[in-house]
Amino acid sequence: MAGKIPQYFIDDLLARADIVPVVDSRVKLRKTGKNYSACCPFHDEKTPSFTVSPDKQFYYCFGCGASGNAVGFLMEYDRLPFPEAVEKLAASLGLEVPREKLDAGQLKRQQESQSLYQLTEKAAEYYREKLRDHKVSTPAITYLKNRGLSGAICKEFGIGLAPPGWDNLLNQLGTSSEKSAQLELAGLAIRRQDSDGGSNHHGAGKSEPGKRHHYDRFRNRIMFPIRDQRGRTIAFGGRVLGDDKPKYLNSPETPIFHKGRELYGLWEARQANRELKRLIVVEGYMDVVALAQFGIRCAVATLGTACGEDHIQLAFRHTQEIVFCFDGDKAGRTAARRALEAGLPHMQDGRSLRFLLLPEGEDPDTLVRQIGGERFDQLIDEQGRPLEDFLFDLLGEGINIQTMDGRARLSKAAAPLLDRLPAGVYRQLMFQQLARRTGLEQDMLEEIIAAEKARSTELARQSQPVTKPAHKPAPKPGNQPGTRPAANPASAPSAAPMANSPAGETAPPPYGDEAPPAEAYDGPPPDYDENAIPQDYPEDSPAAQEGPRRRSGQYRLPAERMLIALLLHHPQLAETIEDSSRFSASNDADLQLFGEILQVLHKNPGLNSNQLFGRLLNLESKEARELLPRLAMSHPIVGSQGQAMEYDPNTEFSDCLRTLDLAAERERKRGLLDQLKSNGNQLSADQLALLAQFRRKQD
Repeated sequence: MAGKIPQYFIDDLLARADIVPVVDSRVKLRKTGKNYSACCPFHDEKTPSFTVSPDKQFYYCFGCGASGNAVGFLMEYDRLPFPEAVEKLAASLGLEVPREKLDAGQLKRQQESQSLYQLTEKAAEYYREKLRDHKVSTPAITYLKNRGLSGAICKEFGIGLAPPGWDNLLNQLGTSSEKSAQLELAGLAIRRQDSDGGSNHHGAGKSEPGKRHHYDRFRNRIMFPIRDQRGRTIAFGGRVLGDDKPKYLNSPETPIFHKGRELYGLWEARQANRELKRLIVVEGYMDVVALAQFGIRCAVATLGTACGEDHIQLAFRHTQEIVFCFDGDKAGRTAARRALEAGLPHMQDGRSLRFLLLPEGEDPDTLVRQIGGERFDQLIDEQGRPLEDFLFDLLGEGINIQTMDGRARLSKAAAPLLDRLPAGVYRQLMFQQLARRTGLEQDMLEEIIAAEKARSTELARQSQPVTKPAHKPAPKPGNQPGTRPAANPASAPSAAPMANSPAGETAPPPYGDEAPPAEAYDGPPPDYDENAIPQDYPEDSPAAQEGPRRRSGQYRLPAERMLIALLLHHPQLAETIEDSSRFSASNDADLQLFGEILQVLHKNPGLNSNQLFGRLLNLESKEARELLPRLAMSHPIVGSQGQAMEYDPNTEFSDCLRTLDLAAERERKRGLLDQLKSNGNQLSADQLALLAQFRRKQD
């Protein structure tokens, strides 16, 4: 049984491979300066914003945020899982992929998962065979025909039949106690409450000969196999043919099936479309299949649960537009509201969420059979409401915005939701629209957001019991109270992770809060600092000697992010710092990330930039994974027109560290000053001397 791909091989593969021909063989590249560019293959655009760097062996799209190395590109463009992408890239170089030997626990889990995949596929084939068996299938076939489904569409979706009876599948696949227990683990059988094994899920306990300890979960139901992104059957949904309850029954969670991470019909939609211009999210299996029957091959459904952020991320990995098409009743409106809230954090520029609530009593299945596929498509184009309209109208129900009280209520309801939007043009436009509707300035809206956050924090604090922690856990990368926030999360096709981890779900918004490369920018970057080099260096320091010449007309990242960018461009700088712990223990998210990068480089000296990216993009923090591609593809120092400026890496690195040291020293002295004010001059002579020096500098 194959094990994990060793990290050393992945590093070697990335060092040997050239990303330019890998991308160029699929997307025609054009040379632009030292890089290559093209229209992005992951979203629609007319002006090229997709950049491939041969120096960094990295791609990045400033339009949608897609980023990664050669392996990551193969995963996204060819739609391959990580191991298959590595195999494909290695084969192009004539390399054989080695595999690590799994330990006993890993081997057992892998064998268990593989057995479950094989079992669910056998069950799917059994259900398909029963739909072809005229002795038991007549009611099911009649039902499907009455719903307007053809044999071809049923075959494409793998629709089958679980015949009446308590043990049909068990008689076919559960011929021993061990196999019956495996069917239970796969969610296909249920253990009898009066069985000797009790609730044991692995068949422990007595098994009396001739006595059945399980029964079939699905009985007398139309069966819809649920496939993952690789087309493997992982679970089932069953629609009852009689009067039994519930009307629809889904597989439970299993080691290979997590309903919050899957969309029914996504695999079929990807097979039918080379590029998905949109995905239509509906509520039921039959809605998906009925729309496909009428030529609408882009519908998906959640699996008996509300549409969550994982669903949104998964959908946005395959398209830039999502349309939620729900019933117009109370339940449908509630589902639309939840989908809206789940989608807000992922609305980076260039993406679209739309909502179509059907007339009460109608669903996509019934409506498409009445009006046909072409008219249904037109209905979405004509009546699908964009997120901004749907959100404000939904929140404004029952509110008279002609009154001061109504505008205040709308602001209080809408502002916290808009605050969930990632940074970008769309966020600014949404706040502008709220300002127009309420007559409030954006500064006032920001105050409302801050007040609501403070209120929520206080309520959460009051609701938790007071306990004394055993120890204070080390902070992780992310926003910390009192620190400059990290990048806002967003979603797009992401870069290749380390080893055999699945591809990440997120990528940065276009440009974010860094400047684009020189060729993509025609003016001074807004967030670079012209005065980033401190003014109070010792007279003999390189920064003081070269400061005026190096500062004039130049823009730098803040010191914390400058350190990260310099490490990404020049990994060898890590050798100048022996101890990374002081950065890892910082309360600043960027310094924590800097410390993590130092640790990686200290453990793996000699990594080049490409190999370093491959390891870092598997970091736990989503904010960190989103920030790295932007810093890697942006030049650390740019001129007033966005042009890349020459610099000495060692000097810049030392300057940034010195900046942080000076800032820490100033903070320490301010703390002493505060202590002096509060404690009535209870400071030592040395402390008072430091404060006197600090005051003289301030004066």
